[in-house]
Amino acid sequence: MKNTKFFLLDLIIIHIREFFLLFFPKSCVSCDTPLSKHESILCTKCLYDMPRTNYHEKDDNPIIKLFWGISDITYATSYFNFEKGSNYRNIIHKLKYKNQPEIGYELGKFFGVDLVDSVFNEIDVIIPVPLHPTKLFIRGYNQSESIAAGMSQTLDKTLDTSTLKRIKFTDTQTKKSLEERRQNVESVFKISKNHNLENKHILLIDDVVTTGSTLISCAEELLQIPNVKVSVATLGFAAH
Repeated sequence: MKNTKFFLLDLIIIHIREFFLLFFPKSCVSCDTPLSKHESILCTKCLYDMPRTNYHEKDDNPIIKLFWGISDITYATSYFNFEKGSNYRNIIHKLKYKNQPEIGYELGKFFGVDLVDSVFNEIDVIIPVPLHPTKLFIRGYNQSESIAAGMSQTLDKTLDTSTLKRIKFTDTQTKKSLEERRQNVESVFKISKNHNLENKHILLIDDVVTTGSTLISCAEELLQIPNVKVSVATLGFAAH
């Protein structure tokens, strides 16, 4: 009898959800067009037109060059170009500031599909760039972690959100110069003592890369682990 009640309750919830979707359908996070039943986050057109970088296919791409001579990054890529005036720029804004972590998760899954047959499938574990606990409390979620969770599912790799910690609260990097960005994230991250990452290949995940300062700070901390390799992947690439 109890199970029947729960079944009926679930059925009612499903019908209510379908009713709301009928009159208030979800919209594409890029162009705001109502999504069809088989579309998720992005409409088919926006997914097709997305300005993908395909940098995972190029050894000397602009992302890896950000780290040359600074940090020993093995591979680096971004999913799409983050350009001013583009609808795709809105995606990151909604992900970070509009309480829509599901955007990161779904795009992380799409991104993982592109990487699954590339050198990035060599990685062992996925680590998102962490937020400071204060910022995490304010925002309610870590957008990089949602991206990493989606990629973890598609790539079938372990997601590690406990090893790398942000120990200092920092200002936004948006309007800072290259030198100011590097100083802003200096000594910001720390590795927890209880980890099992020796001899592992880590994929470090962030939402957008511009100068690479935050990722460099994270990578330098992780590279202190014996025989570890670090690669980098972000959703967006904003040319500096």
